[in-house]
Amino acid sequence: MEINLISDTITRPTPKMLEAMMAAKVGDDVFNADPTVIELQEKVAKMFGKEAALYFPSGTMANQVAIKIHTQPAEQMICDKWAHVFNFEGGGAAFNSGISCSLLDGNQGMFTAEQVKLAINDPENYHIPITSLVAVENTTNKGGGACWDFKELQKIRKVCDENDLAYHLDGARLFNAMVAMKETPKQYGALFDTISICLSKGLGAPIGSVLLGTKAQIKKAVRIRKLYGGAMRQVGYLAAAGIYALDHHVERLTIDHDRAKKIGKALKNSKFIKKVEPIETNILIFYVKEGVNESDFVNALKAKNILISSMGEGKLRMVTHLDFTEEMLEKVIKELKDLKI
Repeated sequence: MEINLISDTITRPTPKMLEAMMAAKVGDDVFNADPTVIELQEKVAKMFGKEAALYFPSGTMANQVAIKIHTQPAEQMICDKWAHVFNFEGGGAAFNSGISCSLLDGNQGMFTAEQVKLAINDPENYHIPITSLVAVENTTNKGGGACWDFKELQKIRKVCDENDLAYHLDGARLFNAMVAMKETPKQYGALFDTISICLSKGLGAPIGSVLLGTKAQIKKAVRIRKLYGGAMRQVGYLAAAGIYALDHHVERLTIDHDRAKKIGKALKNSKFIKKVEPIETNILIFYVKEGVNESDFVNALKAKNILISSMGEGKLRMVTHLDFTEEMLEKVIKELKDLKI
């Protein structure tokens, strides 16, 4: 039995999700004629209280289109130094939109309204880029699945309003945050200008993300998505998986969070582990002790058919997910206790 804790993107559709996919009514989405895609888009828009939504093949593309909507070349985006839009999207902000990034030194990928205020460039100083966008990631990937304080997000919104800045949320794991913090989609929909939602992580769909915004923003997004090669044809088969995931896989995220906390406890009791970051959702970030080679630790678990990943900078990561069962959890805890390097 292989236990894959590398990411929550490795899940397979459940039998009932596959049934929903195969039963989907489809059309050509390039002509806005796929009824299941339209249903998904309308469903998510209504859920968040936004005017419109657009289906994308990936969260990276959804984020990149949002950045393009909110900025002009030579402008600047404020984000955390660990932000996915800066670290893991192939330099897309610079390549696709021609912008630079002002990187904030936050805590677990989260920064404060005061940090944003200090990072805004003087728009009258033509020697430096115009600040036009603030991007937030919730939960934070490199921050170990950490959840933002909603009150701080509200304070950042106020700073954005006072300085005419757009406000984008990379909500790749937003449902994890909402379940953990007992928040609602409409709270986020009212706060951010645009939101990207990933369906293929904790929610368990095989592919797809949705970008939310105003009708005008989404009309622009359709054109940019085409430019980036993201227009798809009979994609309702995949959109059906997203609808099923939203209907059946949100509340169960608490199971993933509880299992992550149990693994975290086992890691804290391991003689090889120096530190485990706070665990709020389904991501565990931890560090081996001095004198322990992280590759040796990874390979020792691999020999037991347990796969984990290294994030660089001495960080190791495990991610719980839909396909990680109670039986697998028990095996991981046992192997961590008995591990020899």
